[in-house]
Amino acid sequence: MPPLVVNTAMLSCTMGLGPPMPLTAVPRGTPVTAGGLPMATIADAIPMANIPTFGMCNSPTNPAVIAATSAALGVHTPMPCIPVPTGAWTPGSAKVVLGGVPVLTAGSTCQCAWLGTISIGMPGQATVNANG
Repeated sequence: MPPLVVNTAMLSCTMGLGPPMPLTAVPRGTPVTAGGLPMATIADAIPMANIPTFGMCNSPTNPAVIAATSAALGVHTPMPCIPVPTGAWTPGSAKVVLGGVPVLTAGSTCQCAWLGTISIGMPGQATVNANG
């Protein structure tokens, strides 16, 4: 199984034009750490609280991009990214749970309502994994 994801893991979006940005894992109750950092769960998918902006959004389905493109007489015009996750991260760990919620693992993705796929480029640690 892939490495566990922790606070400050680097995220990217297929529709974002900015650089990879850090995940913010919010500890629930007593913090559980991996490699000295709080572990993330599949529930850490709240826009701006867990998932940051990715600079500018390039999605032709984003209403702000549609409006800006229309105002520019059809010239595609990216607009500031405000992530809109459509659910939790998937798949997460099948074996390791934290507070009843599967922990987040490298390779998991989260879908944005504007057709972007948010992925984990660097999980934040490499020494603890969800094999057990």
